[in-house]
Amino acid sequence: MNTNLTVKLQPGTQAPDFALPDAEGKQIALADYRGRNVIVYFYPKAATTGCTTEACDFRDNLASLQGSGYEVLGISPDGPEALAHFTGDFALTFPLLSDEDHAVALAYGAWGEKLVNGEITEGLVRSTVVLDPEGNVTLAQYQVTAQGHVAALKGELGL
Repeated sequence: MNTNLTVKLQPGTQAPDFALPDAEGKQIALADYRGRNVIVYFYPKAATTGCTTEACDFRDNLASLQGSGYEVLGISPDGPEALAHFTGDFALTFPLLSDEDHAVALAYGAWGEKLVNGEITEGLVRSTVVLDPEGNVTLAQYQVTAQGHVAALKGELGL
């Protein structure tokens, strides 16, 4: 196991830029969102129970989040085809991005050791990073729980 996996992002720091393919293979860049607040959330695997719960929760709260000035981007190691199925099956209305080599997850501190079924493994750590319009981190949460995460996040953001 790699003991030096990632450094977690801290509020006040500039978030790493990225450009990743979405469910249709179109490149989406963080720079496309300059001038807007962005919630970037990392999830381990499309269409699994926890990831579906979290994605549907973001979907169901999207109008409220956007009305408060926040855009949402979901990132996972899934390929675009898996993301397309996930988006279609659950009517997800925000971009899901494919980070197959997990380089963006590493840069954001969302790749590392985690406990799965009582065993420590290396993989994507469910995480959420909130960025201000200039791309600076305002909030970084790691090891979040899928159930109730969006409500807790909205509370943290004062929404």
